[in-house]
Amino acid sequence: MDEDIQREPAEILLVEDSPTDARLILDAFKQAKLGSRVTVVENGVEAMTFLRRQGKYAKARRPDFVLLDLKLPLRSGFEVLAEIKVDADLQSIPVVVLTSSPRDVDVFKAYNLDANSYVTKPVEFEELLKAVAVIEDFWCSVVTLPPPPPL
Repeated sequence: MDEDIQREPAEILLVEDSPTDARLILDAFKQAKLGSRVTVVENGVEAMTFLRRQGKYAKARRPDFVLLDLKLPLRSGFEVLAEIKVDADLQSIPVVVLTSSPRDVDVFKAYNLDANSYVTKPVEFEELLKAVAVIEDFWCSVVTLPPPPPL
């Protein structure tokens, strides 16, 4: 990558129903200092409303990637993931599952629904900081993210 090219800060959608976890993840992004902009929604229905830019999210920017918890109210993370990956307008958005479940069955199901990666939330804040920094660095600095589909 050309050293002179500056990337725009990444737009990230965090789908997390725990205010405590959301706050910790946001703090971890701030400490990583890559300048990403993170929008938090608290349930699966709101996530899909945001992604489809409906209602109060009509002017929302398309996220570069989604951080998705699995245990969500109204619509589970698995349901959200499945809906994203069958929608032609959304399916190219990378989805990183970030959840407390280390269960093999959940990992297998998430990848079968085309999750781009699966990260088990560390319990300790310092470990969470490291995990979020790695996620942000990889998805915001290393990979080339897909552009939005043509109109």
